[in-house]
Amino acid sequence: MHHSLRRYLLAWIVGPIALFVVIDTVSLYRSTLRSLHIAYDRTLLASARAIGERLTLKDGRLQVELPYEALEVFEVGNAGRMVWRIDGFDGEFISGYASLPRHVGTVSQRGPYQALVDFVDSQFEGVPVRMAALHQPVAGADGRGIALIQVAETLEVREAQARQILRDTLLRQALLIIVVAAVTAWVVARALRPVDALRGELGARGARDLSPLATRGLPLELQPLVGATNELMQRVARGVAQQRQFVRDASHQLRTPLAVLKLQVQNGLQGHADPRATLAAIGQTVDRAIRLAQQMLALAKVEQVHRESPPEAVNLGEVAAEVALDLAPLVADRAIDFELVAPAEPVPARGHAWMLRELTRNLLHNAIRATPHGGPLSLIVESIGDEARLIVRDSGPGLTPEQRQRLFEPFHTGHPTSGSGLGLAICREVCERVGGDLQLLDREVDGRIVGLDAVAVFRREPPQSPP
Repeated sequence: MHHSLRRYLLAWIVGPIALFVVIDTVSLYRSTLRSLHIAYDRTLLASARAIGERLTLKDGRLQVELPYEALEVFEVGNAGRMVWRIDGFDGEFISGYASLPRHVGTVSQRGPYQALVDFVDSQFEGVPVRMAALHQPVAGADGRGIALIQVAETLEVREAQARQILRDTLLRQALLIIVVAAVTAWVVARALRPVDALRGELGARGARDLSPLATRGLPLELQPLVGATNELMQRVARGVAQQRQFVRDASHQLRTPLAVLKLQVQNGLQGHADPRATLAAIGQTVDRAIRLAQQMLALAKVEQVHRESPPEAVNLGEVAAEVALDLAPLVADRAIDFELVAPAEPVPARGHAWMLRELTRNLLHNAIRATPHGGPLSLIVESIGDEARLIVRDSGPGLTPEQRQRLFEPFHTGHPTSGSGLGLAICREVCERVGGDLQLLDREVDGRIVGLDAVAVFRREPPQSPP
C-alpha cells in the first residue's frame, strides 16, 4: 500500500499524544469529580453537625430546636434542594422530612472525617440525592444515647459543576491537540522540504542527465540516500556508455565483413581471382559474420535469461560433458590430447543451464584455438567446500600484458584473423549475473609460461532433483 510519509509522521506523532490527552482527560475528570464529591460531602457533614449541636435531652426525650437561621441552608437554592431527618435513640422519627429513607447501613471505621458519618446515594420522592448519615452522641442529666441525623442534597448542583468542569477540560485539551498538530505539521513540512526539493530537481532533469546530485546542505539522514542514488546513476551512466560503445563497435564489426564480402564478390564477378578460391574466401567471411552475429545474440540473451528466470541448481559436470561432446570435432581436427575430469557425484552450481553452457563453450573454444596441434587440454569440474569450479587448462602461450589490459572488452581479440572478441565478454557477463567469478591465470613451470588456466567459480547448491 502506498502511503504518505508526511501523513505517517503526523499520525504517529499526533496520534499517541492525542491518545494520552484523552486518557489524561478521563483521569482528570474522575479525579475532579471525586474532589467535587468530597467538597459537597463536607458541606452535608457540616449541616448535619450544625443540627447535632441543637439536640438536647429533656425529660428523657430527645428534642431539637432549629431557629430560622439554621434552616436557611435547607431552603431551595438556585439549582438544588437540601432536606433532613432526625431519628431518636430507638429509631423513632423526631423532626425533618419523614419521606427521606432512614439510613440502615453501617458506619465506616476509617472514614475521611473524624465523625461517625456515612455518605450514601439514595432517593427522595423519586429524585436521586446524596445523603450524609451522622450518628450524633447526645448526653444529659436524664441519660445518653446516639441520634441519627440525615442530611440529603439533590444532585443538580454537583452535576452542573461536573459538566462545567468537563467542558472546560475538553476545550483546553482540544486546543492543546490542535496546537500540537499544527506545530507538528509545520515541523514535518520543514523537515521534508529537502525531500521535496530533491524530487523537484530530479523531475526537472532531462532523460539523459545522469550527473550526480548535490549533497551539500542536505540533512544527514538524506545524504546516504542521495549517495546511493548517485552511485546508481553512475552505474547507469557506465552501462549506457558501454551500450553505446557496444553499438558502435558492433556496427563497425558487422560493416567490416560485409565490406570484405562485397569486395570478394566483385573480384569474383570481374574474374580477378580463381572462382573456387573466391567462393572459399566468401564462405570464410560468411562464417565469421555468422559467428559474430551469434555471439552478439548470445550476449543479449544473457540479460534476457537472467531477467526471465531465477538461478537454479545446475549439474556442472553434465554441462561440461555436453559442451565437450559438441566441440569434439574441433578437438579431433587439431589432434588435441583432451581430458575431461569430473567427479561421479553431481556438482550443482547456482545459475542457468543455457548460460553455463555458453560460458563453458566459449572458454573451451578459446582454449582449443590457443592449444598447439597435438598439445594437451583439460576440462576440469570440481567441488571445494561451498564452491563449484570449472577449470579449462590449455597449453597455449598465455596472455601478454597488452592482452590483459583489454581482456574483457567486447570485440577485442588476440587473434586478428579469427574470433569476434565477444567470448570472454559473454563469460564475464554470465559470472556477474549468477554471482560467480572468472579468472584467467598464466601457468608457469620453472619460470616459463606453459599454458593458461581459465577458472570460473560458482556458489554450490544442493541439487533440486536426484541425479
